[in-house]
Amino acid sequence: MSKTAKAAKRPAIRMPTLKEDAAIRAAAKSDPDAQPLTAAQLKKMVPLRTLRGRPKTLSPKQLVSIRYSAEVLEYFKSTGEGWQSRMDSVLRAYVARHSR
Repeated sequence: MSKTAKAAKRPAIRMPTLKEDAAIRAAAKSDPDAQPLTAAQLKKMVPLRTLRGRPKTLSPKQLVSIRYSAEVLEYFKSTGEGWQSRMDSVLRAYVARHSR
């Protein structure tokens, strides 16, 4: 399907007249649950993209490319979902034991 065919299927957007817009604004302002934001509320707002995703960690993991023996990978993968985290835990325990 071409771009023009897709665009033709979209309904036309009809902007309200000034009179209709004034009526819409008056109705919105009369709704106690839909009052305009105060200056203080607007100041507290943050862009949504700053709230998306996981919270930033103090000790982020690093992406590396590494090769493991087939037996090691097979074992950890056979333990099911979360095998990479378990592998990380085993390596952390090794580091803790050997860095004393």
